[in-house]
Amino acid sequence: MSGAGEPWIPADRNVKELTTRVIIIGILLGGIMTAANAYLGLYVGMTVSASIPAAVMSMIILRGLKFKDVTILENNSVQTMASAGESLAAGVIFTVPALLVIGIWNDIQWLETFLIAILGGLLGTMFTIALRRLFIVEEALPYPEGVACREVLVAGEKGGSGLIAIIYALLIGATYGWMVKAFKATHAHVEGVASTLGTRFYGGGELSLALLSVGYIVGLRIASFIFLGGVVGFAILVPIYGLMNGFPNGSGMLESIVTADYYAVWSEQIRYVGVGAMVVGGVYTLWSMRKTIAEGLLKAFKKSDGDSEQLRTEMDLPLDKVMIFCGILVILIFLFYWYATGNVMMALAGALFLAVVSFFFAAVAGYIAGVVGSSNSPVSGMTIATLLFTIGLVWVVGGLIMKMEETDMMVATMFIAAIVATSAAIAGDVMQDLKTGHMLGATPWRQQIAEIIGVTVGALVIGPVLSILHDAFQISKTACAATNSRLTADGAESWELYNCSDALFAPQAELIGAIVQGAFGGDLNLPMVLLGAAIAIILIKLAMPVMSVAIGIYLPLSLSVPIMAGGIISHVLLSSARLRIDGTLDGKPSEKAILATKEVQDKGVLIGAGFIAGESLMGVLLAVFIVLDNKYSNLGILPSDWFGGIGTLGNLASLLFFGWFVAVFIMLSARALPKKGNLGGDFVYVLSDAAKRLKVALSPPPLSDFIVKENSKDE
Repeated sequence: MSGAGEPWIPADRNVKELTTRVIIIGILLGGIMTAANAYLGLYVGMTVSASIPAAVMSMIILRGLKFKDVTILENNSVQTMASAGESLAAGVIFTVPALLVIGIWNDIQWLETFLIAILGGLLGTMFTIALRRLFIVEEALPYPEGVACREVLVAGEKGGSGLIAIIYALLIGATYGWMVKAFKATHAHVEGVASTLGTRFYGGGELSLALLSVGYIVGLRIASFIFLGGVVGFAILVPIYGLMNGFPNGSGMLESIVTADYYAVWSEQIRYVGVGAMVVGGVYTLWSMRKTIAEGLLKAFKKSDGDSEQLRTEMDLPLDKVMIFCGILVILIFLFYWYATGNVMMALAGALFLAVVSFFFAAVAGYIAGVVGSSNSPVSGMTIATLLFTIGLVWVVGGLIMKMEETDMMVATMFIAAIVATSAAIAGDVMQDLKTGHMLGATPWRQQIAEIIGVTVGALVIGPVLSILHDAFQISKTACAATNSRLTADGAESWELYNCSDALFAPQAELIGAIVQGAFGGDLNLPMVLLGAAIAIILIKLAMPVMSVAIGIYLPLSLSVPIMAGGIISHVLLSSARLRIDGTLDGKPSEKAILATKEVQDKGVLIGAGFIAGESLMGVLLAVFIVLDNKYSNLGILPSDWFGGIGTLGNLASLLFFGWFVAVFIMLSARALPKKGNLGGDFVYVLSDAAKRLKVALSPPPLSDFIVKENSKDE
């Protein structure tokens, strides 16, 4: 893995990290990233990791201001602060708008939103400090975006060919992102649903260079398990459910409606299978690592007691002080719940429950981010899992014991889930940033302070941003309809009503609102959750990585396809490097082959990092244009309206357009391969070798082996 070995800045060197200029720039970028990602998350249901865009923007700003003595660790501190706000936004926008959906709030409440964000964000940051060494040093999880961010920062520090490569890749990724997302010249995804055998089957994928790059960075093994989960959920369970229960609108409809119905079954039914699998997988993962976690905590406490020989690169914030601060946060959460619900018993139960569950999901989120990256970490899935636990607690304490009203129980449930979701969201980001810092040689406690600053900035910004978005567009169609009903009841004219077709999508908030309302006044989809739990148990018995498969079940198959493609490209290129040195893929690779493989891996990670940065930056820039267009619609600010509208290419042309960029990715990464050999021939060899290994793996053992085993038993 790129970035393994000695850090870029040795532990015995002290360089500038958290300086005044860094704090100022980090605060400004953090506010911008929080606002942009809040909009994108509500608009399309996904956020982008801000680490790499923030790292690139940090280098541009600091060098553009002609600072001659800028260090790589200063740039790392800036991206740490900026990305914290983005992750905080992801946790908040999945839960707080649900309070609008279920009618508890009519408008965004700034104070409550700030308290949810700051308490959850700080709690998630504190919990990950205790887990840093476990996940990053001992488990050595890949953290693809953390590795990619390191490559970006190192390329900028070294300059020369590495910097030129990252700039080229960034420009290529930005060009693709702008053409697809801004100009809408091609489809962002190509997909279709076919009806046969009494049900429907899906085919398609997201045309995303960023997801392709993530697949390359995590490698074929993890990518294949994520893809397997997608196939199980999207390509097997949805058709089976449709065969047994039918689809929402039957058959014979327009293709777009048929596809939407397919997604509806997945969203309303099968996604809960992924939730159940993630809950069991998360519990199993923590249980299987319980000794390592305990040892890590003991080591951290011992080191915090004043180890004079502790390396600079291993100095976390003192864990005893961190735990005291966590206790203070739990007390503050108790006071907040008491203020929100007016019930001291419910507040006490909620605060104690949250302290345990929040640590659990912070650990799970940190682990998942280490596998698939922060952008693809299913925070909303963990939020739903939290809801299921929270609903049970509130029913027992609030319903059975305290006899609370349904509305009060919904408030208690939402506030507990919101803080846990925020904590989990920030935990994944903190781990990515600490992975980058670990490889660069940053001082952990300084980076952790940068995270705290970034969380505070994001918490201050997110409430006003959500309020502005709700006033401008309305957050979710359900909330829009409720607002129009209130306006009509107050005697408003028709032109004063919101056009709900323009409302933000907010899919997670809509889903969470539906779950809470269903639990306290309807049905909860427990059968699918239990099915997911059963699948997870089977995967554990088969010794398969349950969390990776569960993530694949929860995510749409369209997202898994480019991740799988990236994993295949990585496998072919790395195998090609070894093949050109050793002449075979059998046996143990030579040291020369290992070095050649690492060079190809590093080159691909560098190119992939540029693609991720370019596509992410264009997403952030597009959000700015969209917000401006909604305020000044008469000026034609939207890029898709420029030049009279470019028009969108068809599916085949979109695939060819994407394929050209994939070919560029392969070409640029393959430049690091040893010169002898042919990539086409290598591909055929690797493919035939994979087929041979698969055949051996799937073939039953010879009868002679069975006879030998039976004879040995008799003896």
